Amino acid sequence: MNTPQTPEDWAAEHILGIYETHLPVRDLDRSLAFYTGQLGLKLARRLPERDVAFLWTGPKEVGMLGLWGAGSAPLGMSLHFAFRATKAAVLGACTQLPAQGITPLGFTGDPITEPVVLGWMPAISVYFKDPDGHSIEMLHMLEDAADPAFGVQSYSDWQNRASQA
Repeated sequence: MNTPQTPEDWAAEHILGIYETHLPVRDLDRSLAFYTGQLGLKLARRLPERDVAFLWTGPKEVGMLGLWGAGSAPLGMSLHFAFRATKAAVLGACTQLPAQGITPLGFTGDPITEPVVLGWMPAISVYFKDPDGHSIEMLHMLEDAADPAFGVQSYSDWQNRASQA
């Protein structure tokens, strides 16, 4: 007889990450230029009659981003989401993003030249903004043990911390 799983056990086994997220945008063409031209995502489908576009965020089985053009809903808010990314992508983001006209940002929104580490997870991370001011993060979970006392500091500080231990 099988014992029912707790919701947490079921989620840990079956939920692999965020597949789809949606953002309101002021100008769909401008946002498409950013996400496809500067960030390099592939257009999955555009529905002009609904002023919406869908972009693949990796292979189609991995994830999708929906961009919804201005409508009657208020757009005075900015939102946040994170892309699950390879370690190499996050480590190279502070070089790659500026080459695309995008400023890499740290956890507090200040420009950075290397990724930050969120010690409680731990994960390496780089943030940046889209044309509507939405906060976007590229994140990779590290295999190291979590260190909540580390807070949020640079990746080199994380590496130095490990070598000093």
